[in-house]
Amino acid sequence: MMELLRLFAQIALLRRGPQDVPASPVLLLVTVFGYAAVNSLMSLLLPATPAPWLLPLIIETLFLLAWCVVLLRVMNRPERFLQTATAMFGYQMVLTPPIAAATWLMQQINKESAWMLPVVVVVLALLVWLVTAGGRIFKAALEWSMPASVGLMVAQLLALNLLIAAIFPPLS
Repeated sequence: MMELLRLFAQIALLRRGPQDVPASPVLLLVTVFGYAAVNSLMSLLLPATPAPWLLPLIIETLFLLAWCVVLLRVMNRPERFLQTATAMFGYQMVLTPPIAAATWLMQQINKESAWMLPVVVVVLALLVWLVTAGGRIFKAALEWSMPASVGLMVAQLLALNLLIAAIFPPLS
């Protein structure tokens, strides 16, 4: 298990790619459950909002799986699904704790505090890192350029957030 976490950390650090992940349905399933467990733990320990988090997490997980299936089928690369999806869930599992902690911290700080700017910079840096690592996974899976792959990652995040916002409108 530690070897697998090291692999996902290496993917998050942009040193390895989805081609280094074993193509295994069981590994994908374990990684999806690990991703859900880490996100659940972060939602319980560092709640970003008082809103319910379980149903949005289920939708997010299913959306990411569907995104990978549809994308790789449309691009005629369905054989790369297991490795690509496993890498996507795995690297996000590694980056979730620092992103959740930084986001939570940003929400705890008074907006006029001198600490707000450094914390916002950290949150933005982590989000850029998330997009860059995801873009590298799509680049390897689709053999696209890095700018196109990053654009695809941004489109995925935008579509997911729009879907979540449509299903769970913000509380007024």
